[in-house]
Amino acid sequence: MESDFSSSWDMDDEYEKLIRRMNPPRVVIDNESCEHATVIQVDSANKHGILLEVVQVLTDLNLVIKKAYISSDGGWFMDVFNVTDRDGKKLRDEETMDYIRKSLGADSSFIPSQRRSVGVEPSTNYTSIELTGTDRPGLLSEVSAVLTHLKCNVVSAEVWTHNTRAAAVMHVTDDPTSAPISDPQRLAKIKELLCNVLKGNNKTRGAKTVVSLGGTHTERRLHQMMFADRDYERDGQDSVDEGLRPQVTVIDCFQKDYSVVTIRCKDRPKLLFDTVCTLTDMQYVVFHATVDAERPEAYQEYYIRHIDGCPVNSEAERQRVVQCLEAAIERRVSEGLKLELCTTDRVGLLSDVTRIFRENSLSVIRAEVSTRNGKAVNTFYVRDATGNPVDPKTVESVRREIGQTVLQVKDDPSYPRSSPQEAPTRFLFGNLFRSKSLYNFGSVRSYT
Repeated sequence: MESDFSSSWDMDDEYEKLIRRMNPPRVVIDNESCEHATVIQVDSANKHGILLEVVQVLTDLNLVIKKAYISSDGGWFMDVFNVTDRDGKKLRDEETMDYIRKSLGADSSFIPSQRRSVGVEPSTNYTSIELTGTDRPGLLSEVSAVLTHLKCNVVSAEVWTHNTRAAAVMHVTDDPTSAPISDPQRLAKIKELLCNVLKGNNKTRGAKTVVSLGGTHTERRLHQMMFADRDYERDGQDSVDEGLRPQVTVIDCFQKDYSVVTIRCKDRPKLLFDTVCTLTDMQYVVFHATVDAERPEAYQEYYIRHIDGCPVNSEAERQRVVQCLEAAIERRVSEGLKLELCTTDRVGLLSDVTRIFRENSLSVIRAEVSTRNGKAVNTFYVRDATGNPVDPKTVESVRREIGQTVLQVKDDPSYPRSSPQEAPTRFLFGNLFRSKSLYNFGSVRSYT
């Protein structure tokens, strides 16, 4: 049976290659027809997942999608996006525009849809660790301490939390050699210890650790992991303010045998990617769509069918689509105070920072941590341990301990900016713990 499946897969790949050669994708980038945005039009032979592929390329370039018109009813895919850069300006950078043409046009490399559906990208530069478990105070600190002990160097990672659940994709290397970790016994030990940390004392929900030598599109994979972990299921004690919850509806369009999904919510970066990613991974096909994000409230409308050709045909399925899209929108929402850490990278940096947060009852609800050219650039969104806004006195106490020029409050005018003459750090202890590697523990996101 496995050989039959593989043979069928190869035949599908060859057929898609043939269709692609006969009908190569066409990408047009237009800066003239719209006053306030660059218009990107993509025409291509239709295949499942192509909409996500296009949205993913634009999103990874940090482009803001203001409007979109999508049509893929039949054998052809036609898509129009009005985009700007993060400053709201048209695209003028020739290198960026050339990248879009090469990534989506006739010269783009073919990626079979079956492989793309799981978002896997091969890599020989690092070992990938995927973690899912119950969110709790101090979890990130514990995870990073274990990795430090095991001499794992985190090159990059993303960690999300939602509805008491946590998921992480971490890319690590061996600290002494900066090479991927491939020894089976060592990988088994890493998996065992991290799984123990994730389980904690929780006996009602499971924890999962997966270690592999492959890579993933991190944000896509996080959506898949949290969906598989059923983070969209809400208990009866859900404390989310109904006024803040996204408005998602699913109705029937009997004339055309579609289901119509409409979404209204506060606009934010990568919103379109999150919703299209979820519909694709739930095996729904978008035949037509309209997206409008030119106001503070974003509006999205999708005409969908399941991949088997059927519309949403039961109330249970309808509720599941609503819940999963709500979860996809909420996972990336960051309502906490934004703190940005920028300093020289060293071993144990993330562990030290999150320990100080925990000791001061700061709960990290989302974070983005990376290392670039020997520098750690980490962004944390924090609230207090009860989920309320953080007391400014607590924030200033933490900043004094870490270093007021190292840890800055961002995007909040109520907090004064630090003077450049302030002492750089207190807790970093100079160069005492500086790592030989330029990539170290600048990458996990705190769960609390």
